[in-house]
Amino acid sequence: MKRALVLLCLLTLAVVLRAQPDVSHILLDNRIYAEGIRSITLSTGHLQDHPVITLGSGELFLDFDDLMETSRYVKYTLIHCTHDWKLSDMNQIEYLDGYMEDEISSYDYSFNTIERYMQYHLTIPNENMRPTKSGNYILFVYDDTPEHPLLTRRLMVREDVQAGITGNVHASSIVSDRFTHQEVDFVVNSGPYVVRNPIMTLHAAIQQNGRWDNAILGLTYRSGFPGEYSFDFDDGRNTFPGGAEFRTFDIRTLRSNGDRIVGINFDHRRNQAYVLQDDARPFGAYESRNTLNGGCYYNNIDMSNPFSEDYVYTHFTLKSPFPFNEGDVYVFGQLTDWNILPEAKLHYNEQYQFWETDFPIKQGLYNYQYVHVPYGSNIIDPAYIEGNHYETHNDYTVYLYFREEGTMYDKLIGVWYSRP
Repeated sequence: MKRALVLLCLLTLAVVLRAQPDVSHILLDNRIYAEGIRSITLSTGHLQDHPVITLGSGELFLDFDDLMETSRYVKYTLIHCTHDWKLSDMNQIEYLDGYMEDEISSYDYSFNTIERYMQYHLTIPNENMRPTKSGNYILFVYDDTPEHPLLTRRLMVREDVQAGITGNVHASSIVSDRFTHQEVDFVVNSGPYVVRNPIMTLHAAIQQNGRWDNAILGLTYRSGFPGEYSFDFDDGRNTFPGGAEFRTFDIRTLRSNGDRIVGINFDHRRNQAYVLQDDARPFGAYESRNTLNGGCYYNNIDMSNPFSEDYVYTHFTLKSPFPFNEGDVYVFGQLTDWNILPEAKLHYNEQYQFWETDFPIKQGLYNYQYVHVPYGSNIIDPAYIEGNHYETHNDYTVYLYFREEGTMYDKLIGVWYSRP
């Protein structure tokens, strides 16, 4: 009898250790899955920071709005991923300390707004859940059970002892791309990490302006010797289209027209704002300006109360001398969660002969651009409307991963930032 109980316990323990959360119905990416979820931020609390913390120190703050007047039991968990954002082979018990899932119990109601919403708050790590391994993670937020996803966010936890990365950004080494693309070269000093098989265990990722749709993943070194590895390529594998400086507008106030806003009113029981008409500029000269590189900053300068930012139906118009016959055009940036949203798709206005769309966004200071998506494709191409310039001020981030001998996960051992 005792042997049977021991065997049963061992079998139960084995099942628990093998068990993985079922995430087959979500993407291991930054996505919104439920209606009403908007204005998501995940950062260290500083403007334009990426969601990166050091193992054992630092905090990330998640905030998002729920515009649906329904009752939700909001919960979350963390899921460890490989260097190229696939599920790692570890079980949650191997990389989480505390609970495997927890409730988001901190929230506030909007104050004196036309559009009512609840804003949820979460700090990672916290006393109930702490990552114990470095690497890539998916923060998975859902309503009661994982079968009802609300949102997913990518975040990174780096080792407290890091490898050294020295990099630079310059015009592409490819002659044909010299005036349109930017190249990110860097050299890695592995420092305390002994890398015996670098081609298999050392990988890098490069991210432009916080975007993941065009990030370069799984990059291996070009040359080097023990302890130092060069990621300096001349074949284009580490280059990005330069793009153009982002367009801007300001709806932090609804009492007057902010920057590039030509009209503010209240119509159909909604706040309405009209952005100055834009022109397509694929072949225009480079125009320098300071921007948030596609980001946004939520703020209401008319009121000092927290959670007073209202939602505004913002109207965009684009004039183009050429038709969009090969695909669709969308407004794009953090205001669309860096994704292609149906509500941000432009439609042609026959009467006034321009392209237009409108959708609700929260009060704040915004960057945006227009992107083209060819029919039957998911490739996001800003150059079709905005053009490409090697002088453009883009942010770049390099992430360095190492799978140490005897381990089954990719450590994040270095992060390098390039900001204009």
